[in-house]
Amino acid sequence: MAGSGGNPSSNQSSVSHQAPKILLAKPGLVTAGKFNRGGPDDDSAAHRPRFPSVGSLNLLSDTWDFHTDRFLPFLTDNTDFTVVGVIGPPGVGKSTIMNEIYGFDATSPGTLPPFAIEAEETSAMAKHCTVGIEPRVSSERIILLDTQPVFSPSVLAEMIRPDGSSTIPILSGESLSAELAHELLSIQLGVLLASICHIILVVSEGVHDASMWQLMSVVDLLKHGVPDPSSLTLSHPQSSEKESRDKILDSEGEYMAEPVFVHTKLCTEDLAPCNLVQLKKALSQFFCSSSFVRSENQKTAKESQVSAVSLNDHSAGRESESLKLFLIPSRNKDDSLKPQYESHISALWNLRDQVLSKRGSSFSRTLSERDWLKNSAKIWEIIRNSSIIMDYCRTLQSSGMFRRL
Repeated sequence: MAGSGGNPSSNQSSVSHQAPKILLAKPGLVTAGKFNRGGPDDDSAAHRPRFPSVGSLNLLSDTWDFHTDRFLPFLTDNTDFTVVGVIGPPGVGKSTIMNEIYGFDATSPGTLPPFAIEAEETSAMAKHCTVGIEPRVSSERIILLDTQPVFSPSVLAEMIRPDGSSTIPILSGESLSAELAHELLSIQLGVLLASICHIILVVSEGVHDASMWQLMSVVDLLKHGVPDPSSLTLSHPQSSEKESRDKILDSEGEYMAEPVFVHTKLCTEDLAPCNLVQLKKALSQFFCSSSFVRSENQKTAKESQVSAVSLNDHSAGRESESLKLFLIPSRNKDDSLKPQYESHISALWNLRDQVLSKRGSSFSRTLSERDWLKNSAKIWEIIRNSSIIMDYCRTLQSSGMFRRL
């Protein structure tokens, strides 16, 4: 399991090895009002359960501010933990993958999945079920971050005003059109996950959609100067963004979470070995000059800690060893049909085993779970005030691709 850096053996004794349990908020953790359905004057509030909904653990508010108080009670001072985030468009199975990594057993009666699964009715109405960033933590101290979908029409519909402006202040002090704000929203989520996670799952549907590859390429371009949660630069809030960026580049280089590219809902023809080789080659060529491709020295250090190799990687050439690719076939409604290559559930199990066995990128210094969350909130503010992202926003505005207010 991935660590946060340093020697985590002294903390392993404090890690529980019990079966995963569904994570719920404690009573009274959230005050009445914005995140509770009933306020203090609601007569029916007394007849409702004291437990708020699981969604109240969300790290982002309606105004896109980062909250730590709701999730902090579930974290400890343990320093041996792994942060896994996921990003992708709607309906590609992000929450299903995160439930599998969490260890949820859907066959157990009377249990609910840690992450809500999109119902058929929700899918038919083109809605999304995940909002903001939904966090969970397993008994193995794996912190899972499920994010709202990118490139989502339903997300755009919820954030657009009648005049076309955005209801969410994406960039501090900037009034943007909803379409441009929606574009930057996806980029900010990607930059955040690449900064605070050990492993980031990049999920796409099918083999012909390269939109997520393009998004991660933009994330790689705009992430420069954003530290990892353990960076000591966070302890100097008065230092300028340029000073912080220069310190990072001069001392330890830029931190980047290790990406795992996942393509879901594939048909049998897509899983053919020849198509797999072509997809791996295309992935390697697309990111050949990006920060996601590790140097030889970095790969050598990581390979000594990672013994498992993806089942999907057996056909790959050495040129794509630094980028992991997983193919998940569509779920077969007819269980009597034997899959030609790999079944849907077997591919999910394989993905889970490989993610749990990966060490991922290590933060520059050792820090606890609680400090990770507190510093992640500071990183979110750095991202929202990033001059690089603001310059990119102005470039998009001047390109004529988005309306001007």
